[in-house]
Amino acid sequence: MIENKNQSKTALSQLGEFGLIEHLTKVFEINQETTIKGIGDDAAVLDFKDNKTVVSTDLLVEGVHFDLAYMPLKHLGYKAIVANVSDIYAMNATPSQVTISIAVSNRFPLEALEELFDGFATAAKHYQVDVVGGDTTSSQKGLIISITAIGYAKEEEIVYRNGAGDKDLLVVTGDIGAAYMGLQILEREKQVFLVNPNNQPDLDAYSYLIERQLKPEARNDVKKLLAELGVKPTSMIDISDGLSSEVIHLCKQSQVGCKLYEDKLPLDPQFINACEEFNIDSTTIALNGGEDYELLFTIKMEDFEKIKGNPHLSIIGYINPEEEGMHLITRENTQIPLKARGWNALQEETE
Repeated sequence: MIENKNQSKTALSQLGEFGLIEHLTKVFEINQETTIKGIGDDAAVLDFKDNKTVVSTDLLVEGVHFDLAYMPLKHLGYKAIVANVSDIYAMNATPSQVTISIAVSNRFPLEALEELFDGFATAAKHYQVDVVGGDTTSSQKGLIISITAIGYAKEEEIVYRNGAGDKDLLVVTGDIGAAYMGLQILEREKQVFLVNPNNQPDLDAYSYLIERQLKPEARNDVKKLLAELGVKPTSMIDISDGLSSEVIHLCKQSQVGCKLYEDKLPLDPQFINACEEFNIDSTTIALNGGEDYELLFTIKMEDFEKIKGNPHLSIIGYINPEEEGMHLITRENTQIPLKARGWNALQEETE
C-alpha cells in the first residue's frame, strides 16, 4: 500500500509548488561533465561537444501502467527511470540526463512523494544520470509521471531500428516473459488480499518474477559487452511491449521478414514453473508479455562466432527477405505467422 497509517503526513499545500520542488529535488546530485546547469534555472544547459544527442520520453499513468496496491512508490520511481534509460541503451547510446515531471492528487502526502523521489534518485545514481529539470502539477486522477531521458553517442555508434539485412541473426539479451508473470502473481495476491486482508502471501517461490516486475533493470552492460566482442548491431530495440511486437517493429522498419524459433527463446525456470501453475502457454507469454527491458538486436551472420555461447545473449532467429514474411517456427517445426498481440490482448485472454 502507498502509506503506513501510523506515519505523520504533511499536506503538499503546506509547501506550495516551488517549496515542494526545492524539497524533493535536493536528493539529486550532478555528476555528468555534460551537465553545465541542472535544476534551478529556466532551462538546463548541456554540452555534448562532438557527440550526437539522443532523446526519449515516456508517460506512466496510475491505473494504466501501475497499481499502487502492490507497487511501492520507491520501486515505481526506480522503474520509471529504468524504462526511459532503456530506450537510450536501445540506440547503443549512453544516458546522461533525465527530466522528471509529475502530476499528483491531494491524497498523496509529502512523505509519499519523498519515497517516490528516493526511487528516482536511487536509479539516477545507479545509471549515472543527472536529474536536470521537470515539473510538478496537481491531478484529479491520481499519479502521473512523465520522464524524458537524454543521452549521447558517436554518430558511428548509434543503432537504429531500420538497419537489419537479409541473413542477419536475431539476438536477445537475458530472458523474457518473467515481468509479465510477476504481474500475474501480484494481481492474484491482490485479489486474495481484498477477500482476506489478514492473509500474508508467501512469495519466495516467485522472487525473481516479482523483482522483474517491481524492480527491473535496464541493460547498461550491453554496449560495452558488444564493443569488447567487436560486434556492432545492425538494428536494435528494447523489449517493453513484448518480443513479437518488437521483432515486427524491427522488420517493418528494416523492410525485411524473419524466422523466430520457439525452442530458442530464453526462459527462466521460475517463469516456466509459474506458467504451468497458471495453466498458460509459456511461449505465448514470452512473445507478448512486455516490460522485460531486455534488448533485441540483429547482427551480421559473420559475427556469429563472436557471440556464440555468450551467457548474456541468445540467438533466437534470423532475418529473411520481406516477401517471405515474419514467422514463428514451433518446436514441431510448424510455421506460424508472427503477430503483435501485445499486453492488453494477453491480459484479457488470461483473465
